[in-house]
Amino acid sequence: MAARRFGLENSKTRAALLDAAEQLMRDEGYAAVTSRRVASVAGLKPQLVHYYFRTMDDLFLAVLRRGTAQNLEHQNQALTSSQPLWALWEMSCDPAGTVLMAEFVALSNHRKAIRAEITRHGEQLRNTQVEVLSRVLAGYGVGADVFPPIVLMVLMTSVSRVLVMEDALGLLVGHTETRAMIERYLLQLEGHRKTE
Repeated sequence: MAARRFGLENSKTRAALLDAAEQLMRDEGYAAVTSRRVASVAGLKPQLVHYYFRTMDDLFLAVLRRGTAQNLEHQNQALTSSQPLWALWEMSCDPAGTVLMAEFVALSNHRKAIRAEITRHGEQLRNTQVEVLSRVLAGYGVGADVFPPIVLMVLMTSVSRVLVMEDALGLLVGHTETRAMIERYLLQLEGHRKTE
């Protein structure tokens, strides 16, 4: 029996299906991502979803991996910029990325493959961040005994996500003060934010 053939990874149709699944996740949550809904949003026939993705988990993993690749690229740009702390903070405060990640985290409660991929990606991002932040902080004269790079990385990325999620809920108490405190610290280390 011949192996089932799947669509090409670099096709426009596959990209349209990924875009549609991502849009549904952002707008309506992961539960809204069905083959019929994805096809409808992409303006395609439902059969094409399973032509390109054997299972819905394969579709979710493809959306996650594409986002991961984009995330790594954005992080590398941020961490190699002239103001890496400001750039990392701004990247971490992106509401679109936070909403999508919240959906993937919720989905990971039911899908082990999604959980494993999130963990693998998270560790990869964090290891890179800590490596670069170690050099950046040392360059600013901040010793690891004063502010360990791992702590700074966890604080910046987790606080920003909480702020974004609470902003979406309309829970704003303490947000202005928290942002101001973080930005005062960034100002001390990197000066005013420059446009690059």
